[in-house]
Amino acid sequence: MPQIRANPNRMELLKLRRRSATARRGHKLLKDKLDELMKEFQARISDNRRLRRDVESDLAGAFGLFALARAEAGSAALASALMAGEAVPLLGVTEKSVMSVRVPVFALGTLPEPGGYSLATTPAVLDTALDRLAAVAPRMIDLAEREKAIELLAAEIERTRRRVNALEYVLIPTIDATIRDITMKLDEAERGNLTRLMKVKDMIARQEASGGR
Repeated sequence: MPQIRANPNRMELLKLRRRSATARRGHKLLKDKLDELMKEFQARISDNRRLRRDVESDLAGAFGLFALARAEAGSAALASALMAGEAVPLLGVTEKSVMSVRVPVFALGTLPEPGGYSLATTPAVLDTALDRLAAVAPRMIDLAEREKAIELLAAEIERTRRRVNALEYVLIPTIDATIRDITMKLDEAERGNLTRLMKVKDMIARQEASGGR
């Protein structure tokens, strides 16, 4: 096990013990955060799957109607009709905090009414297709917001897991190994000092005994 370079004295030992305690507290806090992030992630995944199924089903219906419109009017006429009208800003973006992760919040503005194209050259099914698409648009935006939040939460989970593992499997064991090594060296030094002290006492005792004769 690798160790931290430190002088084997009691001051360094005290510093390392404090550092070990801090690392263990940090590990517990990060582990708790990781658990909460995983709960939030799993809950969002479950809700997102249901919403995605609904959105994909509604989009399939709308795209089917667009396919019918293209078959009746032709691709060029349909493309021209869809490009009619003026572009307007529709989406606003803000942020909020979820488990200390900044996630986007999308706000969909009012969708313009379909129009601007010739009713004589476009089939009625195009109006129905645009209405279907407008109806599903708010849920598409909601889905995009949810999936971006899930992506950001997944990235935060991975970062937090790496930090937890670094503390659990690298830093804390390294500090503990260094503490054990310094403690062993200090114990050996203390035993050496005690042995020398006993020898000195024996020498003094023999000298006193010799002087008393």
